Amino acid sequence: MKKIFLLTLCSAILLSLAGCGGSSGGENGEVIVYNWGEYLDPETIALFEEETGIKVIYDEFETNEIMYPKVEAGATEYDVICPSDYMIQKMLENDLLTELDFNNIPNAKANIGTQYWESSKEFDPENKYSVPYCWGTVGILYNKTMVDGTVDSWGILWDETYKDNILMQDSVRDAFMVGLKLNGFSMNSTDAGELETAKNSLIQQKPLVQAYVVDQVRDKMIGNEAAIGVIYSGEAIYTQRENPDLEYVIPKEGTNVWIDSWVIPKNAPNKENGEKFIDFMCRPEIALMNFEFITYSTPNEAARELIEDDDIRNSTIAFPDLSQYSNLETFQYLGEDADRLYNDLWKEVKSE
Repeated sequence: MKKIFLLTLCSAILLSLAGCGGSSGGENGEVIVYNWGEYLDPETIALFEEETGIKVIYDEFETNEIMYPKVEAGATEYDVICPSDYMIQKMLENDLLTELDFNNIPNAKANIGTQYWESSKEFDPENKYSVPYCWGTVGILYNKTMVDGTVDSWGILWDETYKDNILMQDSVRDAFMVGLKLNGFSMNSTDAGELETAKNSLIQQKPLVQAYVVDQVRDKMIGNEAAIGVIYSGEAIYTQRENPDLEYVIPKEGTNVWIDSWVIPKNAPNKENGEKFIDFMCRPEIALMNFEFITYSTPNEAARELIEDDDIRNSTIAFPDLSQYSNLETFQYLGEDADRLYNDLWKEVKSE
């Protein structure tokens, strides 16, 4: 049903965006939302529309790198977008975002935990432009019936025992994070030598990799089509529900702790409606609905208190104690020169 609903939404988007105007649609106008695929409970959209009379036009992207040029070009004007930390930093540096009026978003300050606002300062120094939506880690998901021994290092992704049973993320920053961390470097490195070392590691690994994928890691691991995969913690929670043989670990070399946040672009045609949408998503009961639908960790502490399942509310995957891990980092925007270098090196990996 989720797939059908989203396909219906996508069809509606194509029709609506062709002729949408800033003040048209719905009793009180519209709000145009650009979000990750399957990253929000569709029922929350229906509830928002019913309560506010604002029509939601919903579009989806698969990676930050696909989203950014579309927003930068301005061919489609969005009111609310949900980028990741480093991409928000890039959008700010390129003057693509507008400052939020938190008088219109009271649920954000009331319900989002202090630690997440503090983490957000790494990419939004004064917390003026973004509201945390989801957070988590990147780690290794493995099948206990297919993998022997202790899994605690990125190094297992280079183990020839698991040739053609390894899944890697088809994302330049995520892939290089693994290669950099494996070699003891920062995942935000701009050092040409360190990046060359990480590239060579990824090229060395490539013959062992079954596929470079994004959302498919989840489905392949559930279906026992692979033994090991690099995955986001929220996806790991979902996969464990579907396949109890799966286990998730944060490698000892460290990893990425990420935050995806709501922002409003500077050219948003319906800024006030966008702020109403963000505020609605920050309500505890709505945030809970989204957490239960997508299983990505919520920074909404009031919503977490509403989780009835003690195992989920206290899950070390969904809500880990990060103080017990070392070498955790948040992605930073490294500048255009570094972007080009990463992309060029990634092309070399993919072309080998």
